[in-house]
Amino acid sequence: MPAVRGYEAEPCHTITEEVGLGYREAVAALPPGLVLAVDGPVAVDWETVAAGIRDALAARDITAKQIDMREHFAPWPDILALTASAVLADDPDFAPLSRAGLAEFFAELPAPEARADSVTVVFGPGAALAPYDLLWYADLPKRHAEAGITRGRGRNLGQPAGTGAGTTRRLFYIDWPVLDRHRDTLVGGVDLWLDTQQPQDPAWLAGPALREALDGLAGQPFRTRPTFNTTSWGGHWAQEQLGFNREAANTALGYELIAPESGILVGTPDGPRVEVPLQALVALHPEEILGEGVHAMFGTSFPIRFDYLDTVGGGNLSVHCHPQSDYMRRVFGWPYTQHETYYMMLGGPGRKVFLGLREGADLAAFRREADRAFHDGVPFDIERHVQTFPADPHQLFLIPGGTPHGSGEGNVVLEISATPYLYSLRFYDWLRTDRAGKRRPVHVDHAFENLDPDRSGEAVARDLVQQPRTLRSGAGWREDVIGRLPEMFFEVRRLELAPDSVVNDDTDDRFHVLNVVEGEGILLETSGGHSYELAYAETLTVPASVGAYRVRALGAGPVRWVKALVR
Repeated sequence: MPAVRGYEAEPCHTITEEVGLGYREAVAALPPGLVLAVDGPVAVDWETVAAGIRDALAARDITAKQIDMREHFAPWPDILALTASAVLADDPDFAPLSRAGLAEFFAELPAPEARADSVTVVFGPGAALAPYDLLWYADLPKRHAEAGITRGRGRNLGQPAGTGAGTTRRLFYIDWPVLDRHRDTLVGGVDLWLDTQQPQDPAWLAGPALREALDGLAGQPFRTRPTFNTTSWGGHWAQEQLGFNREAANTALGYELIAPESGILVGTPDGPRVEVPLQALVALHPEEILGEGVHAMFGTSFPIRFDYLDTVGGGNLSVHCHPQSDYMRRVFGWPYTQHETYYMMLGGPGRKVFLGLREGADLAAFRREADRAFHDGVPFDIERHVQTFPADPHQLFLIPGGTPHGSGEGNVVLEISATPYLYSLRFYDWLRTDRAGKRRPVHVDHAFENLDPDRSGEAVARDLVQQPRTLRSGAGWREDVIGRLPEMFFEVRRLELAPDSVVNDDTDDRFHVLNVVEGEGILLETSGGHSYELAYAETLTVPASVGAYRVRALGAGPVRWVKALVR
C-alpha cells in the first residue's frame, strides 16, 4: 500500500487558469483614458502597490495620475465619534461589532476624471466608492494585519500618523467587520484580484478566473490554509508533529478553519497562487456552501470553526467562559454566541480539563478572589471553585456559553465551536504576563455577568461529558453522536472505519466539517467525481452542494474522524 502523505501546511487547490505575477503583466492590457480603482484593506502596503502600478505603466510610456483614498478620510475625531458606542465605551479589550458603512469614514469622496493620455489610479481602502472603469482588489490576509498591530507598526481604518499605535480592539470589532462587508459587495464584479503578501511582486488572478475558481470550490471539498500563533501558554505539538513555526517560541492557537480569517490557496502547488478569503467564497455562494436551511439561519456567516489549542510542554489556558446568547447580541453585537466543544486529540494520565462549577460553589468568594487576583496580583486556587476532569484522549467536552472552562497543560484540544472566537471572558489567567511584561487581560466583570450557575456539580458530568451514542453502523464502520445539546445549534459526531472499508455519507443540504483524529487518513470521493485525501489532523469542509459522498480508510490501521454539522 502506498504511503499516506503527512499533514500539509499549505494546501493549494489547482485551477486551470494561470496565476499572474507582478505589475507589468497585470497592467499589460490597460489602455490610457480610464479610471482604475484599486481597493483593499488598510494593512496593504499601499505605497509599494501604488509605486508598482505607476512604474509598470511608465514602462509602457503611460502616465499614472494617482489619487490616494487615505487622504480623503474624515478627521480622526469624527471617525472615533462615528464608531463610538455607549455600550463598552471604556472597555479596554472589547467593542460592539461596528455596523458603520465604509463610506461614512470619508469626509468626501474623490471625483476622478479619465484623461486620454494617462490612467487615473484611485487606490486605498474604499477606492471602489469613487467612480471607476475597472476595479482591482488588493488583498492581504488578516494574520498580517494583526501581526502589524501587535508589533506596533499598524494603524486602524482612517487613523492618520501621529495619533498613536493601532489597537486590536478596533481592528477586530470595527475595522474588520466594516472592510469585510465592503469587500463582499465587490468580489462578484472585481476585474483583478491581487494577493499582496509579496507587495513588490504580487500574485494575481483575473476576475473571471477568480470567480470560476470559487464556482468550482463551491461544489467540492476544500481545505483552508492553516496557521498557528504563539502565546504565553503555548506548547510544541504542532512544531514537532506538524512542522509548524519551528523557529517560534511555541505553537498555541492553530487556526484550521475560522471563517473571518481563513483563506483558500488557489493556483498550482509549486507555482504562483493567490489566497482568497473563505468569507468571499461564502458571500458568492452561500446556499451551495452552507445549504438552504443554514443560509436562512445564518446569512453568509459560516457558523462553525475548527482550531487547535496546543499546551504540550506549555501551560494551563486561562479559566474563562463565553457570552450567553442574550449578552452576545445585546453587548457584543453578534447574532449567535460562542458555544464550544473540546475534543481531546492528545491528553492522558495526569492531564486535565477545567469545566463547570463545583457543587455548592461559593460564587461570592469566587468573585472576591478573582477581583483580588485582577487588581492586586494575588494568586488563588481556581480548583476551589471550578471542577476538573481527566483529559482522556478522544473524549469530547461540551462548553455552552456561560460555562467556566479551560484546557490544562500537556493537551492538544481540537476546538469545534461556533464561529465567534474573540470573546474569551477570563476569570483567572494565573497572573501571566505577555512578552512585554504586561499582565494579560482578564475580564472579571464580563465573566461573572455571563457565568451560568446551573453548570455545576453532577450536572456537568451528566450533560457536558457525554458518552458516544451510535447513530448507524455497517460492515467495518460506525457513526456515533459524541456531543449534542438542545441549546447548541451544531453537533459533533465521530466515525470509525476499519482498513479497506468504505462508508457512504450525504450532506443532506447542510455542510460538513471533518477532521482526522486517529489513523493515517481517509479518501473522500464525491458523487460529482471529486476526491480529496485527508491526512491526520487536517480539516476539510464539505459544501452542502456536494450531496452524496463516500469515505475510504487509508493506511494499514483503523481511522477515526470527527464530523461537525448544523442540526
